[in-house]
Amino acid sequence: MDPIDLSQALIRCPSVTPTDAGAINVLAEALEGLGFSCHRLAFAGDGSVEVQNLYARIGDGAPNFCFAGHTDVVPVGDADQWSVDPFEALVKDGRLYGRGASDMKTAIAAFTAATARFLDSRGPDFGGSISLLITGDEEGDAVNGTVKVLEWLQQQRQVIDVCLVGEPTNTEALGDTIKIGRRGSMNGVLTVKGSSGHAAYPEFADNPIHRLMTMLTAVIDSPLDEGTDHFPASQPVVTSVDVGNPASNVIPSTATAKFNIRFNDLHSGDSLVALLRQRFDAISVQGGGEYDLAVRVSGEPFLTAPGPLAATVAAAVETVTGRRPEFSTSGGTSDARFIKDHCPVAEFGMINDTAHKADENAKVSDIGTLSEIYQAVLERFFDATTKD
Repeated sequence: MDPIDLSQALIRCPSVTPTDAGAINVLAEALEGLGFSCHRLAFAGDGSVEVQNLYARIGDGAPNFCFAGHTDVVPVGDADQWSVDPFEALVKDGRLYGRGASDMKTAIAAFTAATARFLDSRGPDFGGSISLLITGDEEGDAVNGTVKVLEWLQQQRQVIDVCLVGEPTNTEALGDTIKIGRRGSMNGVLTVKGSSGHAAYPEFADNPIHRLMTMLTAVIDSPLDEGTDHFPASQPVVTSVDVGNPASNVIPSTATAKFNIRFNDLHSGDSLVALLRQRFDAISVQGGGEYDLAVRVSGEPFLTAPGPLAATVAAAVETVTGRRPEFSTSGGTSDARFIKDHCPVAEFGMINDTAHKADENAKVSDIGTLSEIYQAVLERFFDATTKD
């Protein structure tokens, strides 16, 4: 099986979240040809669009090594910024172009091709099971995808023993980074209330903008923590400030700011909210006035401390590429945040420099190399379990 051909077939499905556009069937047919039992799982709720997912498995015994990923992609954006058709899957100058080339249809193709070669060399009695957990909802709300497939697996009494997620983890060269955890992500909306007035007579008004700025400074300029051995310091970023005020000589009655905090495992979502409120309350009490804080935590931080799985992936990477990857927790959220509650999980995939950008692409040679790494992971994993 050629991972380039399968990558192109997947990219040609315009599977912008939550649309599947045939991507799950393309993958399922390839896996069924290898002898996998494929379960196409569609989930929806609360009036949301039905999301197509796939759980495929070959073998009945333990341990069950799972590859996880997603066939959905982010929107194209401004089509004029693309030099190629985003869904043509064109190979040009040694690179495969298209939405999903980096994040992460090529990794799914590499999973599949690696498994095909592994099965050809080992046969059906390789000492366990191999599975793929593929969702169409990772780039969206992530409520009808991996979470519900994991619930379905529990209902079916199927166990995943370890999982490798194919998110694009590398920054400069294939093999430089393995993710062993992720920071949490909190989105906040801070609304400060005051009273309006004439800008020439600020003493007769209560300017919420000034208090809002002080509150934001209390979060930005005073570190939330110093970081840990595996995580950088938690990082707040203000993304919007709005007062809805068209007049330059009027003090508004409210001011609102939006912010995001990527936080490490020194905090939970709840403890971080408590810390923010502690700082905001001190300013509000001192300066008077009220405020509202609305938050949404899209993912809690987690760490899979370096262990057998990370060591197996690192050894496979070094064998194939000669590079010794670093273990990292950087980047955004991924569905690994759900899988970590079920088994040890690590992430390793393509180079991420063009992910979500116009002219997203991947080196053709890297796709083949990634597939070789995944095959080496399977060989090392099942060799170790067989010896045990």
